[in-house]
Amino acid sequence: MPNAIAYLVLIAWPVVTIVLFRKLPADRALIWTLLGGYLLLPPPPAGFDFPLLPPLEKDTIPSIAALLVLLSMHGLRGALLPETLLGRVLVGIFILSPALTAFTNMEPIYTGEIWLPPLSPKDALSLTIQQFLLLLPFLLARQFLASGGSQKALLQAFAAAGLVYSLPMLLEVRLSPQLNIWIYGYFQHSFEQMIRFGGFRPIVFLYHGLWTAFLALTAVVAAIGLWRVGEGGNRALWLVAGVYMIVVLILCKSVASLAYALLLVPLVLLLGARMQIRVAALIALMAVSYPVLKGAHMVPQDWMLAQAQAIDADRAGSLEFRFRNEDMLLAHAEEKPLFGWGGWGRNHVYGPDDHRPLTVADGRWIITLGIFGYVGLLAEFGLIFLPILMMWREAMIREGEPLTPYVGPLTLILAINLVDMLPNATMTPMTWLIAGALWGLAEARQKARLGLDRRPEPAWRSVM
Repeated sequence: MPNAIAYLVLIAWPVVTIVLFRKLPADRALIWTLLGGYLLLPPPPAGFDFPLLPPLEKDTIPSIAALLVLLSMHGLRGALLPETLLGRVLVGIFILSPALTAFTNMEPIYTGEIWLPPLSPKDALSLTIQQFLLLLPFLLARQFLASGGSQKALLQAFAAAGLVYSLPMLLEVRLSPQLNIWIYGYFQHSFEQMIRFGGFRPIVFLYHGLWTAFLALTAVVAAIGLWRVGEGGNRALWLVAGVYMIVVLILCKSVASLAYALLLVPLVLLLGARMQIRVAALIALMAVSYPVLKGAHMVPQDWMLAQAQAIDADRAGSLEFRFRNEDMLLAHAEEKPLFGWGGWGRNHVYGPDDHRPLTVADGRWIITLGIFGYVGLLAEFGLIFLPILMMWREAMIREGEPLTPYVGPLTLILAINLVDMLPNATMTPMTWLIAGALWGLAEARQKARLGLDRRPEPAWRSVM
């Protein structure tokens, strides 16, 4: 169980937020409030569970603190919701559709020895608040991270966070994952899953070693991107940082994140920002097509298993396990396709004579589909996919105008995050920060094109 330090750190984070906003510009303070909370605060089960409210924990406390401090010190820059009708509809569905999930699941589930409780109006309120808090990083980033300078700061923050986090990561690679136990008094996942290839994968204060590996991947792409477009003496330092983080990524022992790096690093090195955005749009389109193809039984699972077997037998076994569970969970989800089964484990499949679930839900898409149905899945993946599509549109129709070079690596990171959300549940505040920043930039460019806003001179050097 979490110790007193875990709860004290959670309580103290709003104070940290106030200090950050007093010392830094609003965009930098927002980045470090959310990113710092994600990296440093204790993961669940540490948190506060009040009546009628979702749990207040590492993903929600920084968002609430950032919103309150921004309102008191800076105020909002316009409407909190996106300007387009489609954006507002998706935000509305994302926040409000879980209430319909609750109202369509007000009956208990009996399966053998299993009794799963019904959802209630209290759950409808709690889920709605939870969705709003999860989306806050997106809504705030859309307003405060829409400029090229803010997106440069976002890349710098990702690279710097990876460099600093690499120190405890390397410690856990050497000694085994122990930091969360030493500091917060508990281990947040299965220790067996932190053992790979005869050694340890680090987890530090995140949810799983795969999350830590994805952080390292993000730092690699950010550092290489900053080196590619940088100027002056700091440019070489970003290259050194990128190479160093590649070594750290290898030590994280995640085959998927390493494969992502092998794909993204050459794209950042060889392509201009516009071409990077086009490739990112293609990658993202493939990612969002997977649930559709899976539902239509058109995913070539046997071929994919054969390719995985050629690389590593253990990874092939893991992939086969994921496919088998996806098939069972998908069949169960299609019994309530619109709004899903809700929480409390109702999205899982249970044996007739066993009190334990027969399924394990790993991918974010299958988790969201099972809990919130196709409506919730469309809203969630749509809000992450659309910023990439919007930037692709801006890159295509404004070929002759300068485009901040920092948007290319950010778009690629977000696209590959969509891909990683198929096998894993790696939707984090980092995901929403990037999505909101890209959405805000696309809106600003569209307004400037239509003559609705006076566009300032860019303070960055364009890379075409």
